[in-house]
Formats: sequence, structure tokens, C-alpha cells
Amino acid sequence: MPYHLGMTSALLTSSVAALPMLRDGSLPWAPHLAARGAHLTQVLQGLDPAVIGAEVAAEAKRRLEALLAGVNRYRDHPYVRDLPDPPVIWQEGATRLLDYGAADPLGFTPGDDGLRGEGRIALFVPSLVNRHYVMDLSRRRSLMRWLMVRGFRPLLVDWGVPTGTELNLSIEDYVARRLGAMIAHASDLAGGPVPVVGYCMGGLLTIAGVQLARDRVARMALMATPWDFAAGDTAERRLIRVLGRSILKTVEQTGSMPVDMLQILFVATDPAMVPRKFRDFAALDPESDAARDFVALEDWLNDGVPLAGPVARTVVHDWYGTNKPAEGCWEVAGETIDPGVLAPMPVLVAVPERDRIVPPPTAAALADILPDARLIRPAAGHIGMMVGSRSAKELWEPLAHWLCEEPAPAARRRRRSPPRK
Repeated sequence: MPYHLGMTSALLTSSVAALPMLRDGSLPWAPHLAARGAHLTQVLQGLDPAVIGAEVAAEAKRRLEALLAGVNRYRDHPYVRDLPDPPVIWQEGATRLLDYGAADPLGFTPGDDGLRGEGRIALFVPSLVNRHYVMDLSRRRSLMRWLMVRGFRPLLVDWGVPTGTELNLSIEDYVARRLGAMIAHASDLAGGPVPVVGYCMGGLLTIAGVQLARDRVARMALMATPWDFAAGDTAERRLIRVLGRSILKTVEQTGSMPVDMLQILFVATDPAMVPRKFRDFAALDPESDAARDFVALEDWLNDGVPLAGPVARTVVHDWYGTNKPAEGCWEVAGETIDPGVLAPMPVLVAVPERDRIVPPPTAAALADILPDARLIRPAAGHIGMMVGSRSAKELWEPLAHWLCEEPAPAARRRRRSPPRK
């Protein structure tokens, strides 16, 4: 939070300081804003500089006060996440596998969408960067419980927080050892291959894990999963290229990529986002569902996880730096990871249209590699796709219908049974 406040103060102060440059036309603009900048310069020629300066300073003060009001209301809000964890059915170190098959529904009901999971098991793989419970966020926003009351048996990976020797874990350790063991466990429970669903960075882990254990996987869904990190040349990638050496130096000194550094990288791609969302929150009724939803999501965002040192080096250098996945030279456990080798496995690719964290071209590259994949484009952002007000219609229902195309466990067992004589 101190970083957010400092960044916002700097932005607002610079708005006042930039006025003389804007007035004389010397302010550098990004190419897509050049025409608007030229128009502003023309408009300012007929206005009193002192009056404009005072108005900009007053607006900067108003925006900063609104941000502070929103932050204080957030800190004082009584909401606390109180969802009970479901049973743990597998664990290694800090990593757990949670079984939502018999979880408390907490008010979720089957609805009239006709979806019937019939006990189908599906393994869900979140990112290593944020906590798993984005898929079980609150009593109003929980993909896991929504699926459970419709008869599915969702299994959710909780990677946990790496400490001690776990700060030495690599992507290969997480994929080949832990994810591989959880895929095997889920497959044993189901009596056959299971669907595996990856979200964000968890989608990359899923691709590698499925390739290494393809005989145990029936189908694969990839939600907002980056693949071609050069596609669109995103602000995030440019920032990491510039700061890459400094980031890796910090990782070398601390043994991990700290949570605060991760937060700064995400926020720096859109510095106006944080003050905007807190100003909007300040205008909400604190007792409203919208206010509680905001606090639930903000608490999750602030409950980040540091990346183990070797994982951070892979993310910064191999993915964002040299784009190894799309270049065809990302290796895990001795195998070059290539989604194309998984054909004809059924694949669902979800590319949210308003994603700023994984821009659409970065994720849509997977649909190009897998031309038979089913591509959906939820009208949402990266996180809103998972927990937004329209997440059920935009993502959960299409995903559940796709999972229903997989035979239910009993039917699968019958198919594998030898014919009667």
C-alpha cells in the first residue's frame, strides 16, 4: 500500500509539473496518444496558465483524497473470508490437494442450467503467484462450490507458501514431482484419465504436467494462460526486460521473488488502476454486496505468494525474457514442452477479451498451436473472468458443459471392463 500511495502522489504531482511542457508542445506522447496530445496543446493556448495550473492542482488533491478515503474504508471494512477448507487428500511440503466433492455448499444451489456432473472429477491448477482460493473466493464467488452443487467433484491444488528448502524448488520440481503426483492421485480416484484445468501461470504448469502424464489426462482446459510472451509486446514484458537484471539480482540475494516486487510489476503496467478502483470503492455503500465483493477480492490480491528463486528465474528469463515456450525450447524433465503433441486430446482455451495481465494475443497463441481446440472469449478481464458478476455465464457454464462431454466415472469404468463371455 505505501508503494501505491507513493506512485499515485508522484503521478498527480507530475500532472502539475508537466503543464508547461504540454503547453509548449514538448511533452513526449506515446504514438497512440499523439493526436490527443496535440489537440490539448492547441486548446491550452487560449487559456490562462495560472488558472489551469490551479485547477489541475485542485483536481490532483481531490483524487488523492478520494484514494485515501477508499483505502481507509477498505481497511475498516468488517468483511473477513470465513470459508472452511475442504478435506486435504494429498500433501507434499506446503502443497496440498483439496477435495471439494463433499464441501459445504454455503448457499450455492444447482440452478436450472441443466448441468449434472455425475461425480466427474476435474483437477484445477492455479498460479504459483497468487493463492488458490481465487477459485473459492467467497460465499458469492466460488467456482469450486458452484461445480460441486452441480454434481462435479472438483480437486483444487493449493501450492502453499514456499519457505525454507522449498525456496529452492524449480518449475520442474513443481511440475514433474508435485503436479505429476496430483494428476496420478486424481486419476486413481477417478479410475481413469481426468480433465485438468489450468489458470494463468497454472496453465503453463498444466501444459507441461499433462505432456509428462498424458496417459492419465482425458482433456485439458487453459484459462487466461500465457504462451507467446512476445505477442503484442506487452507493457509487462517491456518492464521485465528493462528491470530483469535487477529482479534477478534481488532473487539471488533473497532466495525468492518477494510479494511486494510482484505487486509492483503488476501495478506498474497500469499505474492509474489502483487509485481508480479505490476511488470507486469509496463511493459504494459499505453494506452492499458490491463492497463486500471488492474487499474479498482485494484481500486475495494482497495475500500474495513469493516465487521460489529457481521459479522466478524461469519466469523472468525463460518466459518473459527469451520467450522459450513459444520459441519451442522450454524443457521440463528432459522434454521440450509442445502443446501440439497432445492432439487429439480435447482442449478448451479461454481468452478473456479485457485481460491486461495476460493480453489476448499472448494466450490466443495456444489456439493457433491447437487448431482443434475450442476457443471461448469471455467478455471480462483476467480476474473478472473467474470471480466477476458475469463469471458464471462467461466462463463457469461453458467450462462445465465442456467437462460434461467427458464420460462420467461409472460409464468410463464400464467401458474399460472386459466383455462378458
